[in-house]
Amino acid sequence: MADNCSFIRSLYAAFGRGDVKTILDNVDPSIEWISNGDAKAIPWGGRRNGVAGTAYFFKSLSENLDFELFEPRDFFDAGDTVIVIGRTRARLKSSGGVFDCDWAHVFTVKNGKLSRFREFYDTAAIVSAIAA
Repeated sequence: MADNCSFIRSLYAAFGRGDVKTILDNVDPSIEWISNGDAKAIPWGGRRNGVAGTAYFFKSLSENLDFELFEPRDFFDAGDTVIVIGRTRARLKSSGGVFDCDWAHVFTVKNGKLSRFREFYDTAAIVSAIAA
């Protein structure tokens, strides 16, 4: 069995290369993808399901953000769950506003695929940057 932390690191590397296809190829068809922001305020926020919902999340990131820093820092392996703590600094394409915040990503891996993703970040910093 592959090491789940290595698997998650490989998905972050794919994201860093702009290779969203690799990420989508590694999600379970019934994945639950949750970003703690309210979708009415943060375009990529909210709950989405399946590969199409996951693809929409990444499309929304790409349409709305220019990343200045995206840094997964600490990885914690808890069996089927991998928790990653990191930091992002990004500029909103619409407003030019910048946010810089720490985040936590919680991945659930089942049968070698992502079955659940939850992210937690400073929604107030992002809403403020959107409104800038």
